[in-house]
Amino acid sequence: MKKPEDIRENLRKKELENNPGGNLKDSFNRSENSNLQDFTGSMSTKTLGIFIIILISLIFLGWLFLT
Repeated sequence: MKKPEDIRENLRKKELENNPGGNLKDSFNRSENSNLQDFTGSMSTKTLGIFIIILISLIFLGWLFLT
């Protein structure tokens, strides 16, 4: 039996495949009520790792230039 989270994720992916432009308004309004799981749920582990490394690098470079 599938977990409810997996079912919701599969439904969301199918909706994006069938109607890629249909959720444009939702994507603009997502910042008002989103959470970290929505942001990272669409990323693979490799992509998320690269994103975290880039984010840490940018913070470090900003710290270097501002001090």
